[in-house]
Amino acid sequence: MAIAPRFRRVAALQREFVDRVPLLDAFTNEVERVRAAVAAGESAPRVLNMTGVGGIGKSRLLRELRVQVPAGWRAAALDLQVPAMRQQEDALAVLRVEFGKQGVRFDRFDIAYAVLWQRIHPHLRISRESLPFVEESGVLTEIIDSVAGVPVFGTALGLLKAAERVTSDARRRHRISRDETLSSLDELPNAEVVDAVTFLFAEDLRDASASRPYVLTIDTYEALVPAPTRSGRTQLADVWLRDLVAQLDRGLVVIAGREPLGWDAYDADWRGLIRACPVDALPMEARLTLLGASGVAQESERLRLATASAGLPFYLHLAVDTGGAGGNAEDGGPSQAHAAATQREILQRFLQHVAADEVRTLEVLGVARIFDQEIFRALTSALRLPGHVTAWESISSYSFVYPAGDQLRFHQLMASALRDRLSTSARLELHRLLRDAWEPRAFEDPAADGITDQERSRSLGGRLLADPVAFQELVFHALHIGEITGVELLDLVEVAVRGGADGAAGGVLTDLRDFLRENPARTTSDLAEAGRVMDVETVLRRGEASRALELTPDEDWDVSQPVGARLAVAAGQARRIAGQTTAALTIYNRVWAGQDDTARMGAGLWAADLHMCQGRFVEAERFATELDVIAERRHPECRGDVARLRHLAHRFAFDFPASGRFLDEAATYYQAARSFVGNANIRTNRAELLAFIDAPAAIPEARAAIEVQTEIGAQHELGKCHTAIAVAELRLGNLDQAEVEFDTAVEALTRASYRSGLARARLYRGALEARRGQVGLAQESARWAVSELEAAEVYPTLVLCAGTALRELRIEDQYVTDACQRAESALQPLDSLDVLKGRIDALARDLLGFDGAA
Repeated sequence: MAIAPRFRRVAALQREFVDRVPLLDAFTNEVERVRAAVAAGESAPRVLNMTGVGGIGKSRLLRELRVQVPAGWRAAALDLQVPAMRQQEDALAVLRVEFGKQGVRFDRFDIAYAVLWQRIHPHLRISRESLPFVEESGVLTEIIDSVAGVPVFGTALGLLKAAERVTSDARRRHRISRDETLSSLDELPNAEVVDAVTFLFAEDLRDASASRPYVLTIDTYEALVPAPTRSGRTQLADVWLRDLVAQLDRGLVVIAGREPLGWDAYDADWRGLIRACPVDALPMEARLTLLGASGVAQESERLRLATASAGLPFYLHLAVDTGGAGGNAEDGGPSQAHAAATQREILQRFLQHVAADEVRTLEVLGVARIFDQEIFRALTSALRLPGHVTAWESISSYSFVYPAGDQLRFHQLMASALRDRLSTSARLELHRLLRDAWEPRAFEDPAADGITDQERSRSLGGRLLADPVAFQELVFHALHIGEITGVELLDLVEVAVRGGADGAAGGVLTDLRDFLRENPARTTSDLAEAGRVMDVETVLRRGEASRALELTPDEDWDVSQPVGARLAVAAGQARRIAGQTTAALTIYNRVWAGQDDTARMGAGLWAADLHMCQGRFVEAERFATELDVIAERRHPECRGDVARLRHLAHRFAFDFPASGRFLDEAATYYQAARSFVGNANIRTNRAELLAFIDAPAAIPEARAAIEVQTEIGAQHELGKCHTAIAVAELRLGNLDQAEVEFDTAVEALTRASYRSGLARARLYRGALEARRGQVGLAQESARWAVSELEAAEVYPTLVLCAGTALRELRIEDQYVTDACQRAESALQPLDSLDVLKGRIDALARDLLGFDGAA
């Protein structure tokens, strides 16, 4: 890219000012407060502190604020980015000239400044050529003109006598000659003379501002005090500015800087006098407006630049000035050069006024997406960088460091630019250090609470999730060093989901997608396939069967490979929920014949579940017995899964006592495993069981389950919870409440595309309609439920329940009768068919509310 002069890029100050409405309102509010205070004769400084990262538009904002100064008020500006303006005497001279042009007379200040100037330049004499602002100073002009050609010695006594001789204005002469501060200047050391000059500047300005307040803007405060943590010599750098502002009590001072002033650390009286206003990223609409006004005509280009800028005006102006900086990675030549140049300038802006010895630490932390003091110490210790508390406080106080939960993060543009400064080998080493630092924080020690360190969760040694954030960062850095396989990634995600960190699992999926997109050369089929598995499992946990089907179109899954086998299990689960039972069972049986324990555990559980759903309780128990063998060498959660399977089998056989025993067994295993999802599902199952055996207890249990399942976002589980409440209300005779809950259940089950769940809810609703005497509707509901259950090839016991209910209602329905014959022939009861049918008859009469019901 051609080298261009920096001057050409100051156009940002001339471009259209956009947005910043809250900040303009804050300025207007402060102006009104100053106006009211001056009118009431009150005296107190007011400071508006505008803070934000470099490039966020603070300077442009100050310029706009000066335009907004009320008519009749005075205004002046001080830019601390200019080195001379950081010197007290030079800054006062600049302000004196600006205010002097607006009618302020600085007689006492001018004399005091001349004395100070003579002290600083003892080898020179006061003259028009040597002393600043002589032409603007009436009193100094009179003194020099009265002794034409004779050098003036700048002692206070000499200047006062000269002023008394030559000044024609009696009031001015009186004010100067009687001023105690001026009279004592010759007796003061140099340091106190400087403070006296500041005092007299403020006094002269105060006298002139009784009816004309002022606004003083001070830009780039961080240039005066570079380090956010003010210690050592840095805490003295702004003493003169604090002293000056404290005396400016008839106007408003606006100070723009990257970090808040923090002056109350030196004097508590500043509290309440400083109003902090963060200057945040430009909203998207304002970004687009600015780009459009700057000549970027193409809508897609405006949107690309607006998104890439992260709301930083400096980035937007650079993009315009350099003809579209930040091009896509696919673009060649000029676009890439512009992008690199933009990143360098962004980083230069961020790091301007940052302590030089901290830049290397910032580069190191740039590889860490988030960090805290523990991570900071781990990195600085490994790389022998300053890691003491003061270094941490300084690093963490910079304006480009933002909170991220309990950790911190860099502004995204700075983090990206910092990472690009490092070599590939350096980045890899830092990723490895960060992986090692996050890992012990991600998991609990298995031995800490009696869990033995055996292979109960593949390579994870039975570990339990301790910190979801640490878990996500561990995986992120492991991906970048290339030391994680697809199987290991899925095992880690399994631990996170078990611990209830579904959000962290989703974050890992997002990180994996980004990694695969940004690193095509390092993408393996193993990792890509693992991403597919995680994608499907995520939507399945939310109960979105239709979306899961879209993600798993029919294909010949390679079940001989662990990741391929797990993808097949997820595909089978999608089909099971959607009611494609035979297709699901075919997939499960293929995986069950394989070798991978994790995939076989999932396939076996769901195959057994389908056998149970289809009334083959003996076959389901055979699977459960074999699954127990696998579960014993895995995590306690697997034992809970098997016990919950047996609970469901007995529940759909309506053997409620046995179902309750297995439910308690499953709960014990899930609690030992600290399985968040397992314990949540137990609550749902307990509510469903209680709905049939203890209706009053079912309702609060279901409400508690709804709260947990809402957090997970499992629509199918929510539908089952509301169905349980509806059945409980039905059995209690609360028909209106039952109807409301059935409606809510149907909504959730429809969203989840949970076919068999909808059929169950409709069947139970038929009992509600029968109790209301709506026999025709009851028959219609039973017939529809039976047709759906047969289409999904599930729950023959419920088909028999529908037939019993119609028989009890004296309704003849040949379709249901034929379906009952088919269902009866499919059953494999654990006891006898007659005993099972007896329990079904009792349940149907109970739901209908007939006398003699169990």
